[in-house]
Amino acid sequence: MANIKFQAEAKFVPGDRIKALQKRSRELAVSGKRNLYTANETQLVYHWSDAGNAIAPRSGEHKFAGMSLGDHGCRVDCGMDFPLLDQMPSRVDGYVENAESWGKDFKFLLDHSPAEIYENETIVGEFHWEMNEVRKYDFGEHVKALGRVARELGAGGNSHGHTCPDYNIGLKQGWGGILERINRSLKKYEELENQKKTTFLKGAKYTCEAIIAYINKYSERAYELYEGEKDPEQKERYLKISKACKNISTNPPASFYEGVQWLTFAVITDRIVGHGNGYGRIDEYLIALYRNDIDKKVMTHEEAREYLAEMFLKLRGQFFSMGGRDKYGKDATNEVSFLVMEAYDMIDDYNNLGVMWHADMNPEFYAYVCDVLARHGAGIPSLVNYDVIYQTELRSGVPEEDAADVCYSGCQWYCIPGKEYCDQDTNSVVLTDPMFRAMDNAIANNYTGFEQLYEEFVKELKKTCDALRVFKDAQYDVIANVWPEIVTSLNCHTTIERGLDITDHRGVDYQFTSTNILGIPNVCDSLFAIQKLVYEKNMYTLKEVRDAVKENWKDKEVMRQRFLKEHKYGNDYDDVDGMYVRITESIADIMDRMTNNRGQQYRASLFQFQGHTASEIIGATPDGRLAQEPLAHGCNPTAGRNTRGLTATANSCAKVDNKKFLGGSLQIELQPKFFDGKNEIYKYVEEFSTAFFKKNGMQINLNIMDLEELKDAIEHPENPEYWNIIVKVTGYTARFVTLSRSFQEEFVKRTNYEGFGI
Repeated sequence: MANIKFQAEAKFVPGDRIKALQKRSRELAVSGKRNLYTANETQLVYHWSDAGNAIAPRSGEHKFAGMSLGDHGCRVDCGMDFPLLDQMPSRVDGYVENAESWGKDFKFLLDHSPAEIYENETIVGEFHWEMNEVRKYDFGEHVKALGRVARELGAGGNSHGHTCPDYNIGLKQGWGGILERINRSLKKYEELENQKKTTFLKGAKYTCEAIIAYINKYSERAYELYEGEKDPEQKERYLKISKACKNISTNPPASFYEGVQWLTFAVITDRIVGHGNGYGRIDEYLIALYRNDIDKKVMTHEEAREYLAEMFLKLRGQFFSMGGRDKYGKDATNEVSFLVMEAYDMIDDYNNLGVMWHADMNPEFYAYVCDVLARHGAGIPSLVNYDVIYQTELRSGVPEEDAADVCYSGCQWYCIPGKEYCDQDTNSVVLTDPMFRAMDNAIANNYTGFEQLYEEFVKELKKTCDALRVFKDAQYDVIANVWPEIVTSLNCHTTIERGLDITDHRGVDYQFTSTNILGIPNVCDSLFAIQKLVYEKNMYTLKEVRDAVKENWKDKEVMRQRFLKEHKYGNDYDDVDGMYVRITESIADIMDRMTNNRGQQYRASLFQFQGHTASEIIGATPDGRLAQEPLAHGCNPTAGRNTRGLTATANSCAKVDNKKFLGGSLQIELQPKFFDGKNEIYKYVEEFSTAFFKKNGMQINLNIMDLEELKDAIEHPENPEYWNIIVKVTGYTARFVTLSRSFQEEFVKRTNYEGFGI
């Protein structure tokens, strides 16, 4: 095998059955059947396009060729449009923008999706079409017009997914219990003659009944296979599936196995609505079922590990978390926390997991987490500072008892499961746009000092944010009718009783608006260089700088090199890092004062998941960056500019007051040779991450990859040795060979640290 990543002896070896499932999973991914797409670079940068789809569908009327974000999709592409598209209720009866019509379409899609069970599986479930491929998804001309205004000023976004249900609800009540609650609530609001709420609850009833029927369909299919199977072992497996699906179609799961299967169906039916949600603390969800089965000796630890491994092979794009604290502030690590890590450790495959660190976490568990992360080298799991994300929720006004439930939910973001709708990671402010306008205004007004320029920048940034707020309010006014997220709502705490979708006003208690910020390090380096070379050293005028970047530094190479040579963020220089902190404080101040039309605040994230790769949309910048070069990824320095080692970069990142922001991940790429001759390599990861978190760092994504092998994989994706190169791209994971080439090329050009220190 090629030296793709750090190779170490596996702690758990999969059996032949799991190996067969691994093989199928990888074949689906490499064939492109698991790929997730975005429409174009404009969608990447501004998180919005006129088409209105958060993620570009691959079939239906609005399909795009798209750019592959990797095998991050839960959907399995079968190469054809939904065959009964013309028979969808909204096409036969007429399209109506409300939850009842949406629920009818969802039920029709699920009722006509096949139940497919494959040899060797004990965890089942697979789907081929998403709702945005079969149902109209359009916010209307008013919203689109406001979106164009926002985009012109440097902002955009959509309100599709990216929240977190609380599966404790369904695991305890079952789909039948949820349906009973819907029926009670529907009866109440019908008697009270509340048309809006009854319309939602009718849609919820269609949706819940469809999920029950869908799971039953798997029970029936498994029994059909059982009756025709000759192999005793496989026959027993089919019967086990049939019985489990029959029970969990309506009842709460009665065993750990059924709990894992229940979660699998819950994620699949949620993903059919569209991409993007997180799914909560998996160790909390399953611990009672695990302990009960172990105590009764009806399941072994090894069997439990295989069930989880199967689920991870089955799903894509799911984000589960572990660790953190409980409602009493105590360490929440338990036996299932270890089990989840063991399952990933065994299969060494695609996954998205997060571990929430805190200072008094079980040391044995965190040591194992760091060992897995170092040995596999694929950014799994992400390491997240629980205490900081808890403080962030408190700062937003969330009561302590709810804030304690916060969990890492996707990419760099987190959420209160079942109680928070925040369209995390789906909105964008492109910081370079207000910077360029500020420069133009300063030139037009003959400003002579840097402080005047900075004040103009803050004013223009507020203008961008105001345009985003107006645009988002218009989305919020219609989203519950245009695109209700009823499947998610079924496992939220107040939606059914209130008769409101999670996307609707007061559907859940917390409805903050999260906003990704693109280009902060570039704006920081740009303003710092302008301050030095224009206002302190008087080497250039601001107009000369603006003209140079408009022309992509054409015939200005000497000038560009001077701007490049000024101190750059990410090297632990207090002067330029101070500019970074100042900019982030300005962002926090503006967002703190902004509220959406639900009366809740905006919260900025020092992250943007992929727009930094679409560099030519932005153009050249005064930090010396050429238009064709990627921007900085999130809160990380622009590639190649942090020259003083990883420790210096981490120190720069940690200077920000992270409790004011909704995430910001330190992205690390190391080569395997860094660990040559070192024993107990996990200790380097453990000690570094602990030190970073004690300085209030937010999150770490760590890749250990051989860059030369990655470069060869770009040219030779057909080589089977490259098919399981899995990388943490930004906040999400993907097989390297499934990414669009532009994303691959950006990845291999990132800073590859030679060591933790200078």
